[in-house]
Amino acid sequence: MTQSAQPSPDPVLAAYRKSIDNIDAALIHILAERFRITQAVGEHKAKTALPAADPGREQAQIARLRQLAEEAELDPEFSEKFLRFIIDEVIRHHEKTAAG
Repeated sequence: MTQSAQPSPDPVLAAYRKSIDNIDAALIHILAERFRITQAVGEHKAKTALPAADPGREQAQIARLRQLAEEAELDPEFSEKFLRFIIDEVIRHHEKTAAG
């Protein structure tokens, strides 16, 4: 049996959770915007017969974001896994777009 989310009687915890909820919502909106743009990239690649994947660009992005993660005191390994997941999903969308 699952419990539904109940408000925390602890006001400090409730405030932290509210902040987390707001950040989660912002992440979803940012990811949605990123995927709208990468969809346009995929359509352009399909029209111009460019490959769905660009390993050089992907490696540069990963290196850049690992550096940003370190500067932000976020685990760079986690950041890389997260970005690789996004990149893999984008490539999958590009391949689907190219296939028609």
